[in-house]
Parts: sequence; structure tokens; C-alpha cells
Amino acid sequence: MRKGYITVFLSLSLALLLSLVFTVIEGARISAIRMKFECVADIGMNSVLAEYHRELLKQYDLLFVDTSYGGGTASIGNTEAHLRNYMQENMQGPWGSGFRPAKDFLDLRADSVEITEYSIASDDDGAVLKRQVADYMADYPAGYLWEKITGNIAQIDSSQLESRDIAGERESYQARIDEIELPKEEVEEGVFEEIPLDNPADIANGTRSIGVLNLVAEDIGSISTVKVPLSQYISRRSRLTGSGVCEEAAELTGAPDEILFLAYLFEKCGYYGQEKEGSLLQYQIEYMIAGKDTDWQNLEQVAKRLLRWREVSNVLYILSDAGKIAEAEAMALALTAVLLCPELAEPVKYTILYAWAYVESLQDVKILLRGGRVPVVKTASDWKTGINSIKNVKGSLSDTEGEGRGLNYKEYLEAMLFLTDNHDRTFRAMDIMEMDIRQTPGNGAFRLDGCFDTYKARLAITSGFGYYYEMERLYGFY
Repeated sequence: MRKGYITVFLSLSLALLLSLVFTVIEGARISAIRMKFECVADIGMNSVLAEYHRELLKQYDLLFVDTSYGGGTASIGNTEAHLRNYMQENMQGPWGSGFRPAKDFLDLRADSVEITEYSIASDDDGAVLKRQVADYMADYPAGYLWEKITGNIAQIDSSQLESRDIAGERESYQARIDEIELPKEEVEEGVFEEIPLDNPADIANGTRSIGVLNLVAEDIGSISTVKVPLSQYISRRSRLTGSGVCEEAAELTGAPDEILFLAYLFEKCGYYGQEKEGSLLQYQIEYMIAGKDTDWQNLEQVAKRLLRWREVSNVLYILSDAGKIAEAEAMALALTAVLLCPELAEPVKYTILYAWAYVESLQDVKILLRGGRVPVVKTASDWKTGINSIKNVKGSLSDTEGEGRGLNYKEYLEAMLFLTDNHDRTFRAMDIMEMDIRQTPGNGAFRLDGCFDTYKARLAITSGFGYYYEMERLYGFY
């Protein structure tokens, strides 16, 4: 009888012990599922970021994941598929998805993977991309560049280089001349014609339609004529959008700094005289300023603007130089004395002065394109041309060498780019990035609005033992 009691007691004790053991095992399974879910989520989301675009990093030091993965269609769905695959592979253990000698202790499967938020490079008018630029340029001495550019802009503003209508002033003097009736001479019996004024300013002004580059370029044949289909690039096409700048990333890096972005563009992009090797458009900074579809047009537009700035500055100076005014007056008096029209002397004098300032401005642009320097505001020692240059404009432009005084071509470009509309500058810069990346193998359809740097995912897993868990994680380059 005692043996029977012991057997029943042992059976009851073993049942209790086994319940405890199985409860501990199940608790261990639950803890292991949760821990593995955490690990698999971290590995998967980091693996997605590890697929950053190599060429974008190489050329522009930017970390973005291309959701097209080298294919033709950019979609966040592609990234969701990649993330699901990474999670599933890491949940399957050392046997992968093939034959297993025994049932997995956890038996996990990825149930759902949904990316709920993601920051596309072009979101918020390019603020996502510029946040990374600011991070990359964090050690750049932005204060020095800010002082330099704002100082140059202050000179430009005070001299009214952007606002003064020199063309209107010149045309008003020409209109005064046109209103005065010139004397006539009989060329045939009963046929009279006006005696021409032969104003040398007309010769100079006649070259304005030729084009600035045709007058000042050292070698016209060496100027790039590359043309691009702008409708294919981000500034002109309809764009994909994400959820904008990630709040966590914005808190760490702050607002984008436009001066740092400007410095970054000059570090990464080319311009006339400093072209970037392997780029599609050769004059990239000029494109960001002018936005035309050919290198020639972009450089021509920048040269025209330079000419306009220099013309305003040179008119300001020449109208303050008594010696040059006297030379122009003497030439005007000589012309009008022959015609016996003293009332023409004053407007002719000013047309000569304006034409002289124009020729001097062409000389300035030529110096800048050759790598020299030209001050925003000139003194007598900075003046290069003589009054007779207006009679032979192109032939009078000398090939002046040397650094000189004032700003160089790059510094004038910095001022122009700073004055360019923020939206235009940003998206034209992204056009340039797309152009250059598409030049590389396997990236023919690359688009920046298909690239993200931060994303939030909602993940869920199920276990063959009846468990279900979900979590939300935020990962990114910040």
C-alpha cells in the first residue's frame, strides 16, 4: 500500500513540475520571439539603409536610398519588399527557407511590412537634401563666406547694378538725337537727303546684337554647346513626394543653411574655367543661375548679366570723370560743328560716354572670363579702354592677363547664385545631380524624387505557435 501512495504522489508531483517546466519554456519562447523580433527589425531596417546609392555618395557625399534599385520605376513598395525579405531571411535561422531537420523553436514569419513615412530628397522644396548638405558642410567656415558674399551684394546694391536701367537712359539720349532734324543736302536735282551724323556711338551700339560671347570669348570653338532635355529632370517634371523632413532629423541638424548650400554647390559643381570632369553640362553653376537647356545659352546669359552689371558701374564712374567727359564733349562738338547743329552736342556727348562705358564693360567681361579680377566700383587706374575704342569694338579689346584688383569670375558667380530665387537654385542643382548620376553605368533612369534618407516602418510578425507582435521603428541617416 505504501508503494501505491508513493506512485500517486510522484505522479501528481511530476504533473506540477512538468506544468512549471512547460510554462517556463513557453515564457522563454515568448521572450525569445520578442527579442528576435527586435533584432530582426533592427537588422532589416539597417540593411535597407545599407543599400544607399553609391554613385550619389561618391560624387555628392549624400546618403540616400534609391527606391528604384537601378530599375525603371521608383516606388516605396520596392523598399517594403526589400525590408520584408531581409526580415524573413533573418527569422528563418541557419537552415534558410529549405529543408529543416526539426521545427523551429520560434517558427516566425513576417506578417506585414508597411513604410508609413519617408523623407524624399526633394520634399519641402529640397529641404531634405539640404539638411544632409548642412550636415556634410558642418565644419565649413560659413561666417567668412557670409561676410564676403553679403559684402559683395552690398556693393552691388549700393551701385544699383541690378536695378538701374542703363539701356533706358541710353535710349532716351538717342531719342533726343532722333527728334532733331538734321540738315539736308541735294544729291540729285530736286532730291535731298539728310547729312549723316556719323556718331561713333552707333558703331559700338551696333555690336550689341552680336552676342557677348562672340565679342569677348577667347576661343569661340572651345565653348561647350551641349544641350539637355530639361523636361526629363526634376525641376520640370511632376515629382514624387514623401512625408517631408523628419522631425527627429530636423531637431538634430536644424534648418538648412543657404550659405552652406552655396559653398557646397561651388565645391561639387563646375563652371566656366573650372569644369567638372565627367559632367553632362559643363557650365553647371551658370545653369543654376540661367536655367537654359544649353551650355552656350547659360554662359551667354551670365555674360550678359555681367555686362549689364559692369555697364552700370562704368557709367557711374565715367560720368564722374571730368577728363573723360571732356574727351567725349570734344568729339561730340567736332561732329555737330560740321552739321551746324550745336543742339546735338549734349545728347551726342552722352551717347559717346555710354558707348565708351559699354566697350569698357566688354573688356571687363573678357578679363573675368580669362581668370582676372575687376572691381565692382572702378577708379581711374582701373580703366582700360580709350575713347576711340568705340569705333572698333572687338579690335580694341585687349587680352589683358594677370589677377588685377577686385572680384574674379567665381565671386561674381557667387553673388549671382545668391541672388537667384531659392526654389530655382535648389531644383536646378538637383537637375545637375540627376544629369551627372545618369551619366554613370546602370543609372540611366535615376531620379532624386525616388530617393529617401529617413523612413518609419510598421512591422508585424506571426509565430507558428500562435503569437502575433507588431512594432514601429524610425531609421535614417541623421
